[in-house]
Amino acid sequence: MYDADMSLPHALLGLLIVRPRSGYELTKEFESHIGRHAWAAGHTSIYPELNRMAENGLVEVTHEGARGSRTYAATEAGRAELRRWMFDRDRSRKVRNEEVLRMFLISALDPDDAVAYLRGIAEESAEKAAELAKLLAATGPIVQGDPEKFGLLAAEYGRRQYEAVHGWAEWAITQITGQAAEESRSSRATAS
Repeated sequence: MYDADMSLPHALLGLLIVRPRSGYELTKEFESHIGRHAWAAGHTSIYPELNRMAENGLVEVTHEGARGSRTYAATEAGRAELRRWMFDRDRSRKVRNEEVLRMFLISALDPDDAVAYLRGIAEESAEKAAELAKLLAATGPIVQGDPEKFGLLAAEYGRRQYEAVHGWAEWAITQITGQAAEESRSSRATAS
């Protein structure tokens, strides 16, 4: 079992199982897709991770090109590690979700600030859902046997998730504005 605290090596393995790629190609993939929606990583973390993975037998260099460029491919051990990780449903892992933490703490804001924060979430999630919907419309359906198209499953997952977050944020705004209106009516009634 590969000892990694984060999912970067598994993301790299998944991409390399689909087809061999250079570190440069992997970095571009993270910049254009994965890093924007799932897992951010740049060349300063990708290249050292590829070296560690090669040392651990999860990937191999299949081609060395000009200026030291290398093309990597997943090994059988790498395929086995990705499969193990994909099916690992260990629920004892520590959860760290910054957005959910902010929701626990939103009561520390005054109602106007809380609504402004939630409007930002609603707008951002609507924009991201629309961006993914546009991507999905432009790429066509998933074709069985075409692993390159399986990324569309993640895009659809993300689109649906952003739509759900948008709906939730709109609902939360009505909860806060309704509560603020009720508190205002209550304080006016007490003052009379």
